[in-house]
Amino acid sequence: MDDHDVDAYAKLLRRVNSPRVVVDNDACEHATVIQVDTVKRQVALLEVVQVLTDLNLAITKAYMSSDGVWFMNVFYVTDDHGNKIRDEGIINCIEKALENDACMVNSTGKILLSKDHNLIELTGTDRPGLLSEVCAVLTDLRCNVVNAEIWAHNARAAAVIHITDQSTGAAIEDPRKLSLIKKLLYNVLKDHGDFRTPIVSISAPVEIHTGRRLHQMMFAARDFERPDSEIDGSVRPDVTVLDCPGRDYTVVTATSIDRPKLLFDTVCTLTDMQYLVFHGAVVTDSKKAYQEYYIRHVDGFPTSSEAERQRVIECIQAAIERRASEVLLYLLL
Repeated sequence: MDDHDVDAYAKLLRRVNSPRVVVDNDACEHATVIQVDTVKRQVALLEVVQVLTDLNLAITKAYMSSDGVWFMNVFYVTDDHGNKIRDEGIINCIEKALENDACMVNSTGKILLSKDHNLIELTGTDRPGLLSEVCAVLTDLRCNVVNAEIWAHNARAAAVIHITDQSTGAAIEDPRKLSLIKKLLYNVLKDHGDFRTPIVSISAPVEIHTGRRLHQMMFAARDFERPDSEIDGSVRPDVTVLDCPGRDYTVVTATSIDRPKLLFDTVCTLTDMQYLVFHGAVVTDSKKAYQEYYIRHVDGFPTSSEAERQRVIECIQAAIERRASEVLLYLLL
């Protein structure tokens, strides 16, 4: 097979395996229906939900099913005002983004890639005044904050921050200054009453999704763990995890207050915990959201112990709760 044949075969594979997208405004009176069929992969569902979320579409209802090779998804979506998506430009953007298996829009969901920025990631113990102290360090060291997103949940905090040098407007290249920034931020995050070590990293920007990265950072910080002394009477998401006898699935259900990006947060966490969603349904009304997923671990087995099931419950609850503290910054300090 010569180079031309190899190239033609590669194009054929991409065409055959590319997502099939149908946007329908006639099937439902109150929402635009988007059907997406993709080759079954571990991250396929997450990638589709991520695109819809980054386009600021509200998912009011969804159905997911797999036949072993293809993953078939149906989403009922509206815009920010609860209306159908009728703008042809937006519809074309949806189709292109989903067919290309990547988000084609500029949104806060995607980290801004630029060689002119430095990327800071922080994880530590949350406390009053922490954000102000982080900003003060960056201001004192003459750093511009291009954008930042900070989450705090269950006494843990995580941040993804893009900075430039105030004097040049470009990325900071001086290793001594970068080392000083890292040292001072570490000192701000260090809590002598907490055995957990804060994490500070500074690097060149990499192509990651901000929301997904923050979920990963909070999960690594074990924000899903709640000491008995901190459990209060507040209403938490109602999550259940049960075996499905005879079908080798684990069934996860979650009932909570509905809000934007809820489906993304749940699917993101299941994916990062190495679970595959085989079937699922999401139904929302004006206040509540009900989610149901039939899952297996990537090794092909359902959950195997009560401890594993309890951890899934805790992690889904944390995923639903942690975005409530979301803080977005677009500043020039």
